[in-house]
Amino acid sequence: MPEETIKRRSEHPVEYLASDLGSPEPGVALCLSGGGYRAMVFHVGVVWRLYEAGWLDKLERVSSVSGGSITAAVLGLAWDRLQAGTPPNRALLEEHFVGPVRRLAGETIDAWGIIGGVLLPGSVSDKIQESYRKHLFGDKTLQDLPDTPRFVINATNVQSGALWRFSKPYMRDWRVGEVKEPDILLAAAVAASSAFPPVLSPMVMELNPANFSPSSGEELHCEPYTSRVVLTDGGVYDNLGLETAWKNYDTVLVSDAGGKLQPEEEPKEDWARHAFRVLELVDNQVRSLRKRQLIDSYKNSERKGAYWGIRTNIADYQLADPLPCPFDRTMELASVATRLKRLDKTTQERLINWGYAVCDAAMRKHVDVTLAKGQFPYPDAAV
Repeated sequence: MPEETIKRRSEHPVEYLASDLGSPEPGVALCLSGGGYRAMVFHVGVVWRLYEAGWLDKLERVSSVSGGSITAAVLGLAWDRLQAGTPPNRALLEEHFVGPVRRLAGETIDAWGIIGGVLLPGSVSDKIQESYRKHLFGDKTLQDLPDTPRFVINATNVQSGALWRFSKPYMRDWRVGEVKEPDILLAAAVAASSAFPPVLSPMVMELNPANFSPSSGEELHCEPYTSRVVLTDGGVYDNLGLETAWKNYDTVLVSDAGGKLQPEEEPKEDWARHAFRVLELVDNQVRSLRKRQLIDSYKNSERKGAYWGIRTNIADYQLADPLPCPFDRTMELASVATRLKRLDKTTQERLINWGYAVCDAAMRKHVDVTLAKGQFPYPDAAV
């Protein structure tokens, strides 16, 4: 591909192509980060608050990665039912969105997926896909998602090094090409997006090259790239899910429940574990850079919106009446492992309350100052 067709703006948190250089459209995008079940359940609280506040109706796009993609996909399937409940209806929300996510959060699927992938035919990612299909999505495909907002489930293409986007109108990698109206199982798309390396990755998809639109890719628009796609967790490329949202819309809401790099007093020196640690360092730096540049885009009025994170101190919003969220308690929730491992009822409710509360604070401070203060979905659990 000619160099002039690619442009990376170092001051922006995403990579730009020549076709991306126009102004963003008026509209609101929601980004849901990765972070295993911790992120999946935290984002439930976020969606709950946006639903009550009337902001779900304003969304043009929902972009997700990894654990956030589980939440997003369930929301997508529930979308039409939730829209039928105007004003917001808690019973509808719990039946069609909160309940299914919480039921999955009560199951451990990563350990069984690894065991099954080792002892039985098929890969680990195949077993994770089967679990999503069993517990959440059944035979629903990308074509069962709503037209608006557009839900974009992001994975990383290991072959091209680019983002692989699953959505209702298309799935694509700008280097490989585009398949219009893909009839891909929702469980497969979410399994690819949450194929956390090294244990749950890769997710391999066998495709028909004839299904790619002619001339829709660049230099990799050919076999084997169009016949066999090797995917890993979307968070490897962009753990905030920013890419497709930030380029296209002028208001971007970002919910970040990602993990934090922990210090190691005695780093391992064997090549495998040392290499993994170095990769963690690189990943952490990329994620930190994206976050800083996102915040800068708010400060210089290039974008509107808000960022909130599972490690945010709610006191930093300097609201007169935030929901009570002691920092030591919320940091306990931030330390929940990045796993697809069972969460007990109390931890689930605390995570939902915390996602709800920090979203409430961020929205009232930075987006909608007229918004009335919300109340914990589960007041007995607090945070």
